[in-house]
Amino acid sequence: MRRALIDNWPLFLGMLMLMVANGLLVTLLTIRASTLGFSELSISIMQACYPLGALAGTILTPRLIEKVGHIRVFSALASMVSVAAIAHLLTSDPYSWSAMRLLAGFCFPGLYVISESWLNAKAENRIRAQVLSVYFIIQSAGPALGTAMVGIPDPSGTLLFGLSSILLSVAIVPLLLSGVRAPDYTVPDRMPVKRLYKVSPVAVLGIVVMATGVSAWFIALPLYALQAGFSEAQASGVLVVAMIAAAVVQYPVGWISDQMDRRYVVIGLAGVSALAAMWMVLDSAPGHIVVGFAVIGAATLPVYSILAAHANDQLSAGQIVPASGTMAFLMQLGQVAGILIGPNVVPMAGGKGLPMVVVAVGLVVALIALARRVRSEAPEETGEVVPTGVIGMAQPGMLQAEVLAEEMEETSQ
Repeated sequence: MRRALIDNWPLFLGMLMLMVANGLLVTLLTIRASTLGFSELSISIMQACYPLGALAGTILTPRLIEKVGHIRVFSALASMVSVAAIAHLLTSDPYSWSAMRLLAGFCFPGLYVISESWLNAKAENRIRAQVLSVYFIIQSAGPALGTAMVGIPDPSGTLLFGLSSILLSVAIVPLLLSGVRAPDYTVPDRMPVKRLYKVSPVAVLGIVVMATGVSAWFIALPLYALQAGFSEAQASGVLVVAMIAAAVVQYPVGWISDQMDRRYVVIGLAGVSALAAMWMVLDSAPGHIVVGFAVIGAATLPVYSILAAHANDQLSAGQIVPASGTMAFLMQLGQVAGILIGPNVVPMAGGKGLPMVVVAVGLVVALIALARRVRSEAPEETGEVVPTGVIGMAQPGMLQAEVLAEEMEETSQ
């Protein structure tokens, strides 16, 4: 890991700043919008514009890269997303904020794709696994650190938006000065959803439903905590705890799923999340909210990686990268639905609407995995789960998919 850090630190530093800024904006916008008096519906629509923009960005940006090159596209996208961050200071209405979230959603996929392509081109085969490990740490730590920064005192209300803009602007410096020639790039093939469904129905259905639940509680948790009497810093802190808990369990949960039918692990995790949420429905004391959402984060965020691994177990090496793009697309569809649902259910059922949604999502995912387990056996040969930091990532798992495909090809030779 030390060699990977030494050889690639400019790229890692730039990517870390991108993810910190993105994590900061996601939580900051929800809390500030609530302070400005935005309705729950306005907040949900504003935040849902990010995955809507990402859907367009993941389709159009690769073609722009192929046409005019990495450096020009990266510089343009970084400049525009920095403008989007600072523009929130100039206005205070949900329409302009929604437009800026749409713009940010369009830009970030390109920034991630270019960063990953650069990193993948620079990484030597002998340290590729170490590079992937460091990358996962950045995926997990970056958004968590950004979310934690919401607790920094900001009496003027301008510091944190300015800081996010600075991080986005400075992030391009180590990447553009890394001394690595921009790699060749071709638009990756796409695997139709219908084709992926035939390969793994549980992956397609499970990713959409679980992404809906994860994005619902992730976006709405600060509002839920504020409603329960938490301060702004404490509300962001609850989210940080949930993200850290999710990062800590990724590797052990992934290892367990490598030893057995992955669908059993999905059933168990979904069941645990439903039980934790039901506990909060029955007793929503402040301390229970922190513990409950730590359990929910640990039980829900790893599900994407496990479902992706279950699908990859049934795919050839050449299908891994196209399938990862399709699964990222499905996750973004779920995110749109979840973000629209999450903030709006917070005040429902006497303030218990959000944990009730988590209960429903957990039960549905568990039933989907159980139904598929009854109807089909597990693949005879399975690979390894590759942990993926999903939150804040518009194109999750693409670098991991490329590395996994290369490893499969090497093993088959």
